[in-house]
Amino acid sequence: MKILLLEDDALLSKILTKHLSENYTTTPVYDGNSALEILEEEKFDLLIFDSNVPGISGLELIKELRSYNDTTPIIMITAYQDTLHLKSAFTNGCNDYIKKPFELDELDMRIKNISRTFNIEQNRLVNITKEILFDALNNQIIKNNTNFSIAKKESEFLNYLVKNRNRTISKEELIQNLWSFENMPSDATLRVYIRNLRGLIGKEAIITIRGMGYRLVS
Repeated sequence: MKILLLEDDALLSKILTKHLSENYTTTPVYDGNSALEILEEEKFDLLIFDSNVPGISGLELIKELRSYNDTTPIIMITAYQDTLHLKSAFTNGCNDYIKKPFELDELDMRIKNISRTFNIEQNRLVNITKEILFDALNNQIIKNNTNFSIAKKESEFLNYLVKNRNRTISKEELIQNLWSFENMPSDATLRVYIRNLRGLIGKEAIITIRGMGYRLVS
């Protein structure tokens, strides 16, 4: 699982990053503008935002992401104790809310709950079929005990299909969740990604639902 941690308190960020990195790939940032910049270039499985940070606040960042139809689950951490901020956070699209000070065990439990709710794969290797494995962390497909490297964007594409296995994903949904507005792919580019992936995992694994989108089947 890839986590983006937005926390401006240097000591707390260091503690959380060290703890989270024991089980997850964790990227720390210290202000809202930096978080937004990295999110325009990279995709994460989970976002953990402090509500009160320099630049764009955690709450404003949530609003921004949800306005782009970014569905990445978000846990907000905050020093505020009132229910007004709690209500505002959930209204604007956060998925969980944790008040400071908190125990690391509590954060772990909330992350595990998010993982179950959103079906986030925590194991590094995921079965595409009985014979084919997918390593999203290293952008590789493992077939017949041979590792095949794929492009980072192809890996993100396949990972999104894996998380939504057996559900038809429209081109619009893929683009909204995998590309920034400035780097939207053409239909031809999407077809190239599909063709390349099918060449490794089989034509029958990724099917096209005419007029609707694509589906990774079990």
